[in-house]
Amino acid sequence: MVSSPTLRVDGLDLMAGLVLEDDRRWGEAAERFQWEDAQAVLDPNAVPYHFLTRARGGSKTTDLAGAAIAMLLTLPDRSRLHWLAADREQGALAVDAIAGFASRTPMLRGALEVSNWQVRFGPTGSSLDVMAADAPGAWGLRTWGVFVDEIAQWATTAGPRRLWEAVSTAVAKNPHARMVVLTTAGDPAHWSHRILEHAKTDPLWRVHEVPGPAPWMDEERLDEQRRRLLESSYRRLFLNEWTASEDRLTTVDDLHACVTLDGPIPPRPGQKYVVGVDLGLKSDRTVAAVCHQEGEQIILDRMKTWAGTGQQPVRLEEVELWLLQAHRSYNRAFVVMDPWQGVGIAQSLRRQHVRVREFTFSSQSVGRLASALHLLLRDRNLALPDDPALLEELANVQLRETSPGVYRMDHDPDKHDDRAIALALASHELLSYPRRVWRAY
Repeated sequence: MVSSPTLRVDGLDLMAGLVLEDDRRWGEAAERFQWEDAQAVLDPNAVPYHFLTRARGGSKTTDLAGAAIAMLLTLPDRSRLHWLAADREQGALAVDAIAGFASRTPMLRGALEVSNWQVRFGPTGSSLDVMAADAPGAWGLRTWGVFVDEIAQWATTAGPRRLWEAVSTAVAKNPHARMVVLTTAGDPAHWSHRILEHAKTDPLWRVHEVPGPAPWMDEERLDEQRRRLLESSYRRLFLNEWTASEDRLTTVDDLHACVTLDGPIPPRPGQKYVVGVDLGLKSDRTVAAVCHQEGEQIILDRMKTWAGTGQQPVRLEEVELWLLQAHRSYNRAFVVMDPWQGVGIAQSLRRQHVRVREFTFSSQSVGRLASALHLLLRDRNLALPDDPALLEELANVQLRETSPGVYRMDHDPDKHDDRAIALALASHELLSYPRRVWRAY
């Protein structure tokens, strides 16, 4: 039992001595990749940030718990550590893992005070706070270390991102603080993948991605998982590969290949433009996309987004004024929108001599929109700016087969497809409008 606040032991030696559920010590059971990660994470002279990925069953929570204990017992008095989990259930697993080590390891018995969401080392007053990604933000924290569990499984809503931003930036305030991200690979459209891409190029980060199933996984059980799961799910969970779902509108590679613009493009004399509009008042956004065509390529010249809430819906008069100005600036561009959504705006714009084309949404017409946008992205015939919000939305839009060969665009409940719809409306119109009408127009 640790009984003195002045006792300092080597963190790696301490972690190696932790007792696992099968009564082996961690150091006896650990594979080489586990030793490498533990040594790097617990070395105060190594880089401060670590992004580690392992397949499902790869001892992620157990190893993070061991590293957290080792750090907790070797830091200065009254230090604070923080553990971020995907949700409260995942956070509870972290507390259970730490409590298990504390009860099984002789030198820790009675040294750690474990409550629902905190672990405290009494002799030094240092503590580890466990926080769920679906909890409120945590600005103002002072921390000596952050452990991030399964970030690729975190929700894509604003709350988890704010928590990540708050706690990860808190690490920068302490020159001695460290941060460890340990997760199974996810969908490359998830926002955590951008953190990984940054980590691969930044000198203050260490990245270690362990390929394939964990070496102790049973082959027959792996085969059963392979037979039951979608290929993308199996590759993410058990091969630890960042893989897009089969129902995605596009791949990350195709999407990135379409990013060829520096920003909005000013109007060009003689060029024909279309403005696609997707109207949403409260829960959805209103988006307008100005596009033109060059050969087989569709160019997104400009995009405007209005976000409404239940208390403050989008002001349609602002949308109408913007569309009128876009019509005049972009060579009398005409507008395409859903007549049911925008009947009032359409009538007002027509009175002001703006040409408005109605696109009626049906299962067949929505399928044409989805197909047009999918093919443009697949063939890399779409020119887009480096707009993170737009690219994330396009990466997460799904294709749902509503009937044989007929698809529509869809999204998860915590995501949107408003930008994609507006872009698809303008693109479809440019691709399908008769050339003789363009000449007459």
